[in-house]
Amino acid sequence: MSAHHSATTASPVEAAIAATKTSGAGALIGYLPVGFPDLQTSIDAAIALAENGVDVIELGLPYSDPVMDGPVIQEATEVARAAGFRLRDGFTAVRAITERTDVPIVLMTYWNPVMQYGVERFADDLVAAGGAGLITPDLIPDEAAEWLAASERTGLDRVFLAAPTSSDERLRQAVEVCRGFVYAVSTMGITGARQDVDSAARTLVARLRDAGATSACVGLGISTAEQVAEVLEYADGAIVGSALVKALADGGVSGVARVAAALAEGTRRTK
Repeated sequence: MSAHHSATTASPVEAAIAATKTSGAGALIGYLPVGFPDLQTSIDAAIALAENGVDVIELGLPYSDPVMDGPVIQEATEVARAAGFRLRDGFTAVRAITERTDVPIVLMTYWNPVMQYGVERFADDLVAAGGAGLITPDLIPDEAAEWLAASERTGLDRVFLAAPTSSDERLRQAVEVCRGFVYAVSTMGITGARQDVDSAARTLVARLRDAGATSACVGLGISTAEQVAEVLEYADGAIVGSALVKALADGGVSGVARVAAALAEGTRRTK
């Protein structure tokens, strides 16, 4: 993440993001939950992302208390849980997707299910399935000793969140421990307030750069190619979740493929 990580650790996620800088404006990272609307469709939908210009796939593991997810994603994860989602389905999905595409896959998960599963066992099973790493939205570096050790041992990427409210010290710490990318979230995600959101994210990414981040990706309610291009003026990657989940809910796999392809147009606008 910071220079010493990228020099010593080959991160497929960081490599994928870096490659987009030479070919275009930056990376498109697409999120979908495992098991929505059912396991096989979620696998097919993720493959459709890979085939339609998404550079990194972020697969969410449905959780009973998704405090950090918006309503569209919460609804989808409730459907998945009602349909019988089990944690091991996450590994099944990763394995099935990696068999059919080279696009790196990171799991996004709340920390409690990982602890219940066993951190070392989770890391081993993710590696065995072909996954690249974890995004851990509710885990802070201070409390991540067990995960830092497991990811060092297995070489998995670890993506922590950085917010505009984070202190400089906290941002430095996030940059230090992240591998793959730093996930910059805007806490100002009020619908319709895109300009405020954008300026908050710009400021946050500038602070992350000051802290040494070479791979900062922004997630804040991006839903058009124009917004992707806008974010890639200052960030290394644009993260899209709800817009893709909604496309899958409304139009199935072909719907999500169309929306992914449209969003990917935003990555090809060279500066």
